[in-house]
Amino acid sequence: MCSRFEISSSAREIMQALSLKAPPPLPNKPEVRPTDAALMILDDAGERRSELRPWGLRVDWSTQPMINARAETLNEKPTFRPLLENRCVLPASAYFEWRKTETAEKRKNRIYGDDLLVMAGLYDAERVTIVTCPPAPAIQHIHNRMPVLLDQNGIQAWLSNAPSRDVAPVLAPFTGVLMFDEETPPPPAQQDLFG
Repeated sequence: MCSRFEISSSAREIMQALSLKAPPPLPNKPEVRPTDAALMILDDAGERRSELRPWGLRVDWSTQPMINARAETLNEKPTFRPLLENRCVLPASAYFEWRKTETAEKRKNRIYGDDLLVMAGLYDAERVTIVTCPPAPAIQHIHNRMPVLLDQNGIQAWLSNAPSRDVAPVLAPFTGVLMFDEETPPPPAQQDLFG
């Protein structure tokens, strides 16, 4: 998954979609980038609550934050294995991927659904990361990874206190509706005919 997503939904829409009792704090800008504050929802003793945390885990072996965690290797990686019971979801209106064209030009694609997208995440004491998986068929021509997007049953399972091995089946390509808009390149600069 690329390193940006959008949260343009209202606090009320997020409350309703994720069964929150209080309005969530929203990031201070609609496009979220690595290290920006991202809205995460977690289950706290049977009640969902929300908070903002920086997107991207700090790791000793890299200066770059770990913004993504591959679903297929969560149990193998020492960075993520201790966090498997620290599960959360991150709401998004859309996420962005860049696709290379035949001319090697990169085009930004905004990927979205019929409703709010809800991404699976993991968190540590300070930060949050997004879990990724292979892409859904509708967008596999854009990128070879995507965030794990959860439906209502998936949200319920991921936020439950069930062992991670029992909820691992929700970490699969999205089967719901996904759409995309590709950014059109700017027109070429016109030459001054009078020189």
